Amino acid sequence: MGVTQPTASKTLARLQRDGYVNSEPYRSIFLTQMGKDLADESRVKHEVVFQFLQTIGVSKEAAKRDSEGMEHHVSDETLKAFKKIIRERKAR
Repeated sequence: MGVTQPTASKTLARLQRDGYVNSEPYRSIFLTQMGKDLADESRVKHEVVFQFLQTIGVSKEAAKRDSEGMEHHVSDETLKAFKKIIRERKAR
């Protein structure tokens, strides 16, 4: 995945410290409820951004590529506007 072991370890330590994952030595890493909630929120945001881009005419390939990461920066206000446009276009 192009991530060094020290970077992965630091990231995992931060996720544990912030309460998003639990892990034990030589065991799998598990999301906490807080981690699951954040993952769900990110997934929903990603899908809205992806659908919006396709709604305005962006190809599926470009929408998939462009929506990666955008969901981390889009505000709730913008997501609400995206959803409104998606609904309006589908109703036509």
